[in-house]
Amino acid sequence: MTDTTRPPIRVLVAEDQSAVRAGLVLILGSAPDIEVVGEAADGERAVELARALRPDLVLMDVQMPRMDGVTATGLVVSEGLADVLVLTTFDLDEYVFGALRAGAAGFLLKNTEAKDLIGAVRTVARGEGLIAPAVTRRLIAEFAAPSRPARAAGGADPSVLAALTPRERQVLSALGDGLSNAEIAVRLDMAEATVKTHVSKVLGKLELRSRVQAAVLAQELGV
Repeated sequence: MTDTTRPPIRVLVAEDQSAVRAGLVLILGSAPDIEVVGEAADGERAVELARALRPDLVLMDVQMPRMDGVTATGLVVSEGLADVLVLTTFDLDEYVFGALRAGAAGFLLKNTEAKDLIGAVRTVARGEGLIAPAVTRRLIAEFAAPSRPARAAGGADPSVLAALTPRERQVLSALGDGLSNAEIAVRLDMAEATVKTHVSKVLGKLELRSRVQAAVLAQELGV
């Protein structure tokens, strides 16, 4: 059920394949609480439209001409223009890892069912960055593995955890397990609103752009 009293979720779709883009727009447009406000066929245009339209969310493909989705994600997030939900074929390549490091709020498989696509947009719009937890855990585990080049290039410093309270460390651990706010609330026996507050504090103290980054960090540090 959707809340019709709230304004629609404004989405910008960035995908270079016109047929795929048209399909995404059609699916999202069928939801009463989602409005597609723009379309981009490359990363450079996606950033331009994000600056002009200020959507709530950008649905971003990672491999696009002129500017790739990773670079575009970094610009959109760093400028505070919108949340970014990355589209991927899920081949666990560095494009996906780069997008998560750039601050993407989550990722979505290109073959996702229509209802799940709509649900994912709603999830990210609510601030729930980790979508499809089981798949996200697999992704996080893969990229947090010591053998990954990215790990070697920029290993996490355990000393950053000193800034967190014991409760915040528990929340970080739960994020690392790919849990949603509701699931964290159950695990730690606290109100969901309190979980949201703790997540915000964790991100702020660790200087992270998204809860997905927090989840990767938790896996890297073995929290």
